[in-house]
Amino acid sequence: MNEEEKEELELNRIQEEEDEDLLEVDDIRTNLKDLKIVTDDQDKTSVMERINRGDFLHIAAPMVRFSKLPFRLLCKKWGCDLTFSPMLLAESFNRSEFARDSDFTTNQFDNSLIVQFAANDGEELSAAVEKVANHCQGVDINCGCPQKWIIRENMGAGLLTTPEKIEEMIKTTTRRITNIPLSIKIRIQKDMSQTIELAKRAERAGVSWITVHGRTSSQRSSHPVDYDAIKLVKESIGIPVFANGDIFTLDQANDIRDKTKVNGVMSARGILCNPALYMGYDTTPIECIKEFIDINSQIGGLNTDIFHRHLMYMLYSVNSKAEKKEFNLLSTTPSIIDFIKDKYYL
Repeated sequence: MNEEEKEELELNRIQEEEDEDLLEVDDIRTNLKDLKIVTDDQDKTSVMERINRGDFLHIAAPMVRFSKLPFRLLCKKWGCDLTFSPMLLAESFNRSEFARDSDFTTNQFDNSLIVQFAANDGEELSAAVEKVANHCQGVDINCGCPQKWIIRENMGAGLLTTPEKIEEMIKTTTRRITNIPLSIKIRIQKDMSQTIELAKRAERAGVSWITVHGRTSSQRSSHPVDYDAIKLVKESIGIPVFANGDIFTLDQANDIRDKTKVNGVMSARGILCNPALYMGYDTTPIECIKEFIDINSQIGGLNTDIFHRHLMYMLYSVNSKAEKKEFNLLSTTPSIIDFIKDKYYL
């Protein structure tokens, strides 16, 4: 397998489900304002207010390792209305200060954030939600991650077979935390009547919206997304529904909106390769790449490997085969930045 095939395989393997640690931000505010990520009159409109006024929301999916603060701020700058955190394990988050400090980093400009937790117990989940409730727009329960170890722990897609557990977690959490919306992210099931019943049950229990990935937990990313199934969920409940799966361009997002009548769309692999897709770009513009480098240099938070991988994906469709091979072999942040500067004359 050559380097290009390995990189393509890595992209296809990316899973879409993946006490607060606020950064000191006074010393970086000017630089972030220069990037037009923040303004003095930040939009204070809540996610539910935007949905209720008819906004169609563009969303960056939760991605393990990749949905960290610098990338979320970049996505927000380039057209995302909501940006999800990586999937966080509620139990570890509650018990380990190290887990909180390493897994959850935010700042006052990260005001499109939805925090996603994996959990299998209402008390555990609500305790974790309490720790982040004042620092995000909402919290999501992961009910779709297909990783085998997650399913064995009755979390993620493992919850799809125990809808009563999902209901218990929703009710326990919404009783305990009332100041932010709670949502769930699910995958469809082979028997769509079970998916519809789960959606209705979640609505009755008190979720504010549902994100539906149009594949089952056993289907790979190469399998076509079932948008008819997503449309059926939308038609069956009264709360907002977001569509997830195979959104790589703005035209695709608009087509899915027209086909399913959903309230928003969520992209994972598409937004990872092109954070500007919701602004109509077919490939990542160099201005976006430069801003990603600038944001990460200002606030940090990404190790060299993840920083490198982000740029590998952003450059994937524009680098030649030889450039991909050269770039993929780089191992230090300065060498990565030098490659970008040399290629684009920055």
